[in-house]
Amino acid sequence: MNLRDLRYLVAVAEHRHFGRAARACYVSQPTLSTQLKKLEDYLEVQLVERNRRRVLLTPLGEVLAERARTILAAVDDMVETARAQAEPMTGDLRLGVIPTVGPYLLPHVIPDLANRYPRLRLRLREDLTQRLLDQLRAGTLDGAILAAPVTGEDLAMEPLCREPFYLAVPTGHAMDQDWPVEVDDLRQTELMLLEEGHCMRDQALDLCRQADVGEAAQFRATSLETLRQMVAAGVGVTLLPALAAAASRRGPDRTAVALRPFADPAPYRDLGLYWRTGSAREATFRELAAAMQEAEVLAEPTQTLPTV
Repeated sequence: MNLRDLRYLVAVAEHRHFGRAARACYVSQPTLSTQLKKLEDYLEVQLVERNRRRVLLTPLGEVLAERARTILAAVDDMVETARAQAEPMTGDLRLGVIPTVGPYLLPHVIPDLANRYPRLRLRLREDLTQRLLDQLRAGTLDGAILAAPVTGEDLAMEPLCREPFYLAVPTGHAMDQDWPVEVDDLRQTELMLLEEGHCMRDQALDLCRQADVGEAAQFRATSLETLRQMVAAGVGVTLLPALAAAASRRGPDRTAVALRPFADPAPYRDLGLYWRTGSAREATFRELAAAMQEAEVLAEPTQTLPTV
């Protein structure tokens, strides 16, 4: 038994498909299948149920795959510890980001990071908060850009920015006014929100509870861009975090959406770069966070957006 075989087992557990698992491991499907069979023969147990339609792990296969993840994460951490001591800003770095941040932040910071750290290869993955946290704790991600707070002493964090929320309403709407919005002004208003699983939905619901605000039950969006376009179409109103609101000002239908700032104390969310406590890449993440903080796009959330 070797580490390569454990990686094959973990890949099959994650992808539930021999072809996709083989591609993720950069080997042919017959090679992966053969090595898994050898692993089963060595352990004298069945790990995988095979049929033409799907691949399932046996109950024991699930248990051993989870242990394999822990072993591989520890081995990878040993390798990264050795490399990071000499050159922290080199090598592969698997970084997750939530969907309500990725499209509005990454295009602005990744080119600069690539120029500044040409030997650091960022492997990016966009997903919902809980799935990113599961992958981070399992060792399949090295770090993640998330909205605070994230609980757990097993994670460390470097703050990136404080991002205020804006009320997005159709231009000409009754709340399209020149003065800041009071939270109480939203009383009995129905907001369009993201679907379950988005941390921003939970943050918006907190605001709803404070101001007796309801949810527009007839519609739940999978992205902030969908919410923005629904506002532009005059369907309803929503909340947009500052990074997404700034992007809205540059869109082709920017005159169709009015963005109203909130009066102090304005609702906000904090964005941070998270990694596992004790990670060998801590120095990498702290330098990466410092570089991101210098980006102009992360300075914008603290400023008032221009109005149309």
